[in-house]
Amino acid sequence: MSPSLIVSYGIRFAGARSYERPWTRSTVHQILTNPKYIGANIYNRRSFKLKHKRINNPVEMWIWRDGAFDPIVDAAVFEQARRIIDSRHQHLSDEALLERLKGLLQLRGRLSGLLIDETEDMPSSSCYSTRFGSLTRAYTLVGWTPDRDFAYVEVNRNIRRRHADLISSILDELLALGATVSVDGLTDLLKINSEYSASLILARCRETSAGNLRWHLRFDESLNPDIIIAARLKPGNEEIMDYYLMPRIDVLRERLNLKPHNGLIWDVYRFQNLNFFMELARRARVEEAA
Repeated sequence: MSPSLIVSYGIRFAGARSYERPWTRSTVHQILTNPKYIGANIYNRRSFKLKHKRINNPVEMWIWRDGAFDPIVDAAVFEQARRIIDSRHQHLSDEALLERLKGLLQLRGRLSGLLIDETEDMPSSSCYSTRFGSLTRAYTLVGWTPDRDFAYVEVNRNIRRRHADLISSILDELLALGATVSVDGLTDLLKINSEYSASLILARCRETSAGNLRWHLRFDESLNPDIIIAARLKPGNEEIMDYYLMPRIDVLRERLNLKPHNGLIWDVYRFQNLNFFMELARRARVEEAA
């Protein structure tokens, strides 16, 4: 079955780190490009120093170790998949991207992030969001405006998908740092180093009738995590704006409404990325600690 059908039919996959999640475009891509499946492991892909942003190292700095694991995929098959993926990676101009979007609109009579991702030979919806600022902006440029109700449903669908992808990304980074992590398959509650727990909220950006921006957080009290990660989305709800890392003991309420700026009471917990959260879980190697 093709990757696009796996995603569109909502097929779920099982495994030690999958937790019965539906496949997404990003998880399919990760499986097809991860050298661990041919028994290899790569170190030093990223570098990080305290008070500095995490950076991606150039390929020549990577450390590749063959035979680190027992392979479960033939190397020739893996290489064939890589060549296919590379051949589909095209650097299209803005005009070319919009032409493809116009063609899809003419063919289907409507547009959505899910429809874009399911269509063969179409760039991903995230590509359009990144290039034009948001999917809504790309729609406008090709002369299509979704009705409000449809747009609301689409935003919620994208938020649910982004929530799953962000949980997966957080999990990967924690494991790369040497942390031990378990994830509840129903609630997505993270248990880190058998010491503390964390939950993730993805807060949609809303605009009031007066034009003010608001983010409504609703806390699931049954989870009772030690840390709540609240990721606020930018206007348009396509990209993450910032993160609030809030100790549960300081959130003695069921709901919280955030403004762009919230004073020291809440903004003391505000971060531009999750580097601080990741450092909490880092496990130093014995030779580093000695």
